[in-house]
Amino acid sequence: MSDKIKTFAEFYPFYLSQHQNKVCRQLHFVGSSLVLGLLAAYVLHGQLYFLIAMPVAGYGFAWVGHFFFEKNRPATFTYPFYSLMGDWVMYWDLLTGNLPFGTKAD
Repeated sequence: MSDKIKTFAEFYPFYLSQHQNKVCRQLHFVGSSLVLGLLAAYVLHGQLYFLIAMPVAGYGFAWVGHFFFEKNRPATFTYPFYSLMGDWVMYWDLLTGNLPFGTKAD
């Protein structure tokens, strides 16, 4: 990845290549689901700690997946906006069955 990626269309295939481990994808899915639940809790209850917990839940699960299972550096550090977009596109693709939860176990 020596050339700087300029569009999300270029980025997403790279993003998926960094999420091949099934546990990593599953952890991303859990973290993103928790983010949605925390957002709903904030809307219902108006407590600020729900908003504060959102990035902890989302990034916490994702980074555990990268550091311990995928064994790579999260794309968030290089492409933060595209990575956030990629999280939600991958979440939708996993939710709708357009993408398997992983192609390899290790």
